[in-house]
Amino acid sequence: MALVLAFGVVLLISVSLSGVAARTILSTALLFLLAGALLGQGGLGWVQIAPNSPMVTVLADIALFTVLFTDGGRANLRALREGWRLSGRALGLGMPLTMIGIAVPAHYLAGLDWPTALLLGAILSPTDPVFASAIVGRTDVPLRLRRLLNVESGLNDGLALPFVLIFLATAANREANWATIGLELGLGLAIGVAVPAVIALAWRLRLLTAEPRLHALGPLAAGVIVFAVCHLTHANAYLAAFAAGATLATLDHLAAERFEPLGDLLSEITKFAALLVFGALITPERISHLSVGDWAVAVLAILLVRPAAMLLSLLRTPLPARERSAAAWFGPKGFASVIYGLLALQAGIPAGEHVFDLVAITIALSIVLHSSTDVPVARALRIEPPDTLPTGHTETTAPAAADR
Repeated sequence: MALVLAFGVVLLISVSLSGVAARTILSTALLFLLAGALLGQGGLGWVQIAPNSPMVTVLADIALFTVLFTDGGRANLRALREGWRLSGRALGLGMPLTMIGIAVPAHYLAGLDWPTALLLGAILSPTDPVFASAIVGRTDVPLRLRRLLNVESGLNDGLALPFVLIFLATAANREANWATIGLELGLGLAIGVAVPAVIALAWRLRLLTAEPRLHALGPLAAGVIVFAVCHLTHANAYLAAFAAGATLATLDHLAAERFEPLGDLLSEITKFAALLVFGALITPERISHLSVGDWAVAVLAILLVRPAAMLLSLLRTPLPARERSAAAWFGPKGFASVIYGLLALQAGIPAGEHVFDLVAITIALSIVLHSSTDVPVARALRIEPPDTLPTGHTETTAPAAADR
């Protein structure tokens, strides 16, 4: 119950300060991370959580699925077609460059062997722009930039998994099962398209009409079904989540539109809960033994590798320089990296603890930097934060503040 109480208190504080956060570098994501570190074993010791606890894996899994499903609802087939050239470059060129770019300093500075260094690169290659909501969550930000970041983050989580499994098997001196990996990817994509497609087509029957106040629960039910089916069949749930959201948005735009406010709130709740738990895992004992080289890997991954890889992948594209720079900077490490880091920890590879520690400090540093720089970058794009936020009793709402 201590964890539940902590979540409620921090959630209340974060909501109460969300208006300030929308205007400044204050970040609600950072508040939850710091609260977890304060209440965890490295702080007051009120929350006792082990990295290999099933609760950690399940919570991060649900949070990532929810975020991807909601993001997919904003990327219908038309949006994917229009933004595919930019997103395809980010995924096809930027992502492999990021993997290699992280693996090189991990080998030479952190002392990891090449298979384990490449594993770390694969774990840290996915991005998570939910920490940059002042960019992705604002309708006045250029649409192509929002689509680029949204589609990239929606697909790279699932696409990174095969590389994680391959390098994990190599690091453990096991042979990677390519057929199984391919089957999981294909099955995840098929489930993510087929299940919501059947549901959306069924909703067109006159017999099946939803009451307006319950309309948003239809897509939620579809997401729950996709999540359960993926786990029962061992399909790739992350590709399925984004594909399911995009399929619903393509076939039933009204349902996706009605679900979006609920999906945003569910994404925020699960994200904050995962951050609180993740913060509790970061203890002085866990990071005190890390070397200067280890910290250098985390810094280089965020400040050099991701920006350089993205800028190279976006060369000779129609994106203006400012938007290209914003896309290069906003590559936060999030829930997918948490889950893949836990896979490495639980796989029993020789450097499993070391890999998880490197993942933990990189994600923590990423949250601090990216969630506190979204507003300044938005201003650099000549987009002002909202200045009509509600206080006390008012009938107006401010979605941008709630997003952050």
